[in-house]
Amino acid sequence: MGIGKMRQRITIQRVMPVINENGFETELPQVLKTVWAEATNLHGKEYFEAKSVQEENTVKFTIRFLEEIDQTMQILFQGRTYNITGIDHIKYRNRYMEIRALEVDVNGQD
Repeated sequence: MGIGKMRQRITIQRVMPVINENGFETELPQVLKTVWAEATNLHGKEYFEAKSVQEENTVKFTIRFLEEIDQTMQILFQGRTYNITGIDHIKYRNRYMEIRALEVDVNGQD
């Protein structure tokens, strides 16, 4: 993985529960970090595996290793929100990580 391929900016968000003015619990995204990433659509085998479970709008983001990222977080990329569905610590070297994320539609559903 070359650092030069990381040309897109993504924002990693932690979704926090808050109580609104009506007393109902809602979710509010809080920015954890904005980082450089390589964003790629799934191809070949990865695409068909995602399609078999209806993850058609899945994007793979490759970033430098960040220990605090987990699957409860979201990614904001090009004005769209993605829920993290999988994290791969590439060869467990703590240098890079691949994040698979599913686009959230306008209704807030995966």
